[in-house]
Amino acid sequence: MPAIAYPPFPDDVPTVPLLIIDYALIKAGDEKEIGRLWEAATELGFWYLKNHGADEEVSEMFEMGAETMELPFEEKMKFEQGDNGLSAGYKALGATATDETGTLDGAEFINISRDDALSYPTPTHRTYPSTVNARMESTITPFVRKSVDINLTLMRVLNDKLGLPEGALEGKHALEEHSGSEARCIKSPTNQEMSAEKAALGAHTDFGSLSFLHNRLGGLQVMPPSTETWKYVKPLPGHAICNLGDAMAVFSAGILRSNVHRVVTPPKAQAAFDRWSIVFFSRPGNSVVLEPLAGSKMIKEAREAAPGKYETGSTAADWFARRTRYQRIKNRKGPETWKASRGTEHRDDTVNLAA
Repeated sequence: MPAIAYPPFPDDVPTVPLLIIDYALIKAGDEKEIGRLWEAATELGFWYLKNHGADEEVSEMFEMGAETMELPFEEKMKFEQGDNGLSAGYKALGATATDETGTLDGAEFINISRDDALSYPTPTHRTYPSTVNARMESTITPFVRKSVDINLTLMRVLNDKLGLPEGALEGKHALEEHSGSEARCIKSPTNQEMSAEKAALGAHTDFGSLSFLHNRLGGLQVMPPSTETWKYVKPLPGHAICNLGDAMAVFSAGILRSNVHRVVTPPKAQAAFDRWSIVFFSRPGNSVVLEPLAGSKMIKEAREAAPGKYETGSTAADWFARRTRYQRIKNRKGPETWKASRGTEHRDDTVNLAA
């Protein structure tokens, strides 16, 4: 992707003040920085991460994404996700709903399964376009490995702060078990009318455990807890944006936040440009049952304070497939379909929906 001189993010739009967490200090065991990570994880569920060391891999992932999106539409559709709950593959513009009325999304993306990246050239879940294959060993697999390492490092810190036995959270994300973990490149084209009501990606909580996001333009918005106001997350050069997903909210009985967010058109002058993002989603192993984890007094008390709320009765694989499947516009039946695609923090509190 050629370098583009994007206009600066405007200073007169409402933004959410995310904490900046220094990954180097986290790795060094700095107690003050660990305390700030815990604050971010329990209050908003979003934070900036600096000194993560993945800038080169991220830049190359943007190049891979641009090469893939430039392929003819018919070629990309040979690797389409489908409507049965598989996330890996290509998703075309307008393939999913962004609200209960069936408004179509305004983003296309390519998802590459962590398992396929690590097993390449042998497919685990599916095959990919030629542009992905050409970059798998040089670009995608290194990005996946570094993202996995960063996310697991953060999880170990949260594991200890929750008072869980050593390795409890990490064990739910073992590389030896297949999962829905994946890398994604998203393109939201500029040549479309995209109001707040017609978001590129509708309001949602993330499916999995921890997301490691990189973008170069605004557009990501978060609704802080106990408010009804959307606020932009300002992109900071060299800083990733991390956020927790549903699995971490469930594992911790709501102590950790999986907050609602969405993607809209970049603000003001930035709206004239295509919006690109790179993200890695860490998700639990497919057989992992989504329920509060044992071994922590803190989690036990939170679980008892909200009986049944975090008892999903679902494996990670079924939870993920259900949410993916019911976002697909071809599976839409009515508002109940949208409701079935929701997560732990959505306003109608649908955590107990079965797969």
